[in-house]
Amino acid sequence: MQQVAVLGLGLIGTSIGLGLRQWAATQQPAVPLSVVGYDADLNRQRQAKAMKAIDVEARDLPAAVRAADLVILAVPIGQMAEVMGDCAPHLKAGATVTDVASVKAPVLAWARERLPATVSFVGGHPMAGGTGSIDAARADLFVNARWCVVPSVRASEAAIELVLGLAAALGARAYFVDASEHDGLVAAISHLPFTVAAALTKAVTDDPAWREMKLLAAGGFRDTTRLAEGSPVMHRDIAIANAAALARWLDQLIAELGRARDLVAAGDGAALLRYFEETQDQRLRWRVEREREAETGNGGEPSLPEVPSLGESMQQMFFGGLARRRRDGDKR
Repeated sequence: MQQVAVLGLGLIGTSIGLGLRQWAATQQPAVPLSVVGYDADLNRQRQAKAMKAIDVEARDLPAAVRAADLVILAVPIGQMAEVMGDCAPHLKAGATVTDVASVKAPVLAWARERLPATVSFVGGHPMAGGTGSIDAARADLFVNARWCVVPSVRASEAAIELVLGLAAALGARAYFVDASEHDGLVAAISHLPFTVAAALTKAVTDDPAWREMKLLAAGGFRDTTRLAEGSPVMHRDIAIANAAALARWLDQLIAELGRARDLVAAGDGAALLRYFEETQDQRLRWRVEREREAETGNGGEPSLPEVPSLGESMQQMFFGGLARRRRDGDKR
């Protein structure tokens, strides 16, 4: 019986549990897999068990990880370093540890400092989610999503293959990326949009005219400020962890807003039309590319390095093939 420990049972952690248990049950033959769940909030832990996202509720963090072959850290980034330190004495030798945080460079640094050399850490970040929590969890959350894979320098090949298998079992597509590059990219397409939504909400609702404006606010304001409903604590911690990259993108956005403001103030209709046509074209081109990608399953990303287990069945890829490799390696 292979064991996976999921630490943190919010939207992402619970969806991973649902997806893994669904995958294991649909294999022929069924995969002997046990998903152990732990959350500091016992109500969420019980809810995850009731949703059949986990097989076992761990009584505490050591009990959750002690026998785990794969440990998935799905806790907020503000808690990540502490949880790593708490896990470290209880991880079994040879275990693989991964995470789902949206910032990677600090997480890899914490893993290097706090996790024992007897385990392998492979950073991960599924590009899927939402503003909901455990109630919004679903088994297919990661289908066709990219799963960023950022191995630590001392991660074994078997550990990397295991995380590739995890992504594939959940229907996601692995995408190898450097930690610093990852943090710069997600600062633009994830962390910046939330900050902009928060700033737009603040600018408008703090105005004395909001009392009247809110009666008229409709789709445009609702859609562009939706992200401001996300967790303030989570986004505070993300902003702190990725401060340099986010600040750089905020500077770029402020400069772009300045250009747009100058065009409006100048009343130059031709220039404004060109500006809006360019941005419309860029947005439409991106949407069409995304739709084609969904149809073909090819996002144009660089090819993955050839890994033997990727050509095997899903069961072998996720656990069986890796277990055999470890045994063969021990014999050699």
